[in-house]
Amino acid sequence: MKSRTQIRRLTMAAMMGAVAFVLMYFSFSVPFLSPFADFDFSYLPELIGGYILGPIGAVQIIAVKILLKLVFKGTSSMLTGELQKFLLSCAYVLPSVIYYRRHKTRRGAAIGLVIGTVVGVCTAILTNVYIIFPFYIKLYGMDWAAIISMCTAVNPWIHDLPTMVAFSIIPFNVISMTVISLIAMLVYKKISVPLKKLIQ
Repeated sequence: MKSRTQIRRLTMAAMMGAVAFVLMYFSFSVPFLSPFADFDFSYLPELIGGYILGPIGAVQIIAVKILLKLVFKGTSSMLTGELQKFLLSCAYVLPSVIYYRRHKTRRGAAIGLVIGTVVGVCTAILTNVYIIFPFYIKLYGMDWAAIISMCTAVNPWIHDLPTMVAFSIIPFNVISMTVISLIAMLVYKKISVPLKKLIQ
C-alpha cells in the first residue's frame, strides 16, 4: 500500500512538472521593466503541487520542468539559464510550502507566500548579477555598459547596476511572484481536493 501511494505521488509530481513545462510556452515580456525577462505561470503548479506533496515533491516538480525544457527546447545559455530557473523556483516555492505545511490556514498560506516572494526576489538579484549577466557578457563579448544601455532603452530610470536592480529585477520578480501567489490563494482549495484524491 505504501509503495502504491509513493508511485502515485511520483506520478503526480511528474504530471505537475509537465504542466509547469507547458505553461513556460505561454510567456510574455514586460518591456517597460526589462528587455530580458519573460513572465509565465510555471510557478503555479510547482506551488500547488508542493502544498500537496511537500517540499520534496515540489523539488521533483521543478526538476521535471527543467528536464523537459532541456529535452524539448535545449539550452541557449550552457545551462546557466536552467540553473537560475531551478534556483528561483526553489527559492520561491520551498519557503512558501514549508511555512504553509506548518501553519495550514489561509493566513499561514499568505505569510508563507510573502516569505517565498522575499527569498525569491533576493535569489533573483544574486543570480542575475553574479550568474546570468556575467555569463552573457563573457559569451557575447559585451560589458555591463551594454547591458545597462539595453535596459535604459526601455526603462529610462535605469542608468547603472544599482538602478537596474531597483527598477528592473526587483519589480519584475515582485510582480510576477505576487501574481502567482494571488492566483494560488484563489484556486488552491478548489483544485486541491480532486488532486489529493489521486494520491490516496
